[in-house]
Amino acid sequence: MAVLRVMSVLSVSDLDSAVDTYVKVTGMQVVMHHGWIAILASPDDPSVQLGLITEDRTGPVNMDASVEVDDADAAHAAARDAGLEIIHELRDEEWGVRRFFFRDRDGNVINMLCHR
Repeated sequence: MAVLRVMSVLSVSDLDSAVDTYVKVTGMQVVMHHGWIAILASPDDPSVQLGLITEDRTGPVNMDASVEVDDADAAHAAARDAGLEIIHELRDEEWGVRRFFFRDRDGNVINMLCHR
């Protein structure tokens, strides 16, 4: 399994206002906006990204970070083997990702995903 991208995800109360603020302050561009989550990326280096989220559409809580891997099933097995709490079971989402959430031992919620 290879890690392809790691991104912080900030919970916000008003997505459009937060997007506007972060675009103005950072110069980043909106590369995805689903109405409940938006991803901003640097125009100079698209691998530099920041997520903003109001409320996860299918997950029980908002994530703190998102890690894209090439094999979500392998990541899920590794998380289970490590004894981590799976708080959103592995599933295919309608927006084209396969993902699950785990909570680490310090309470951080990590969204592990791969694109289908």
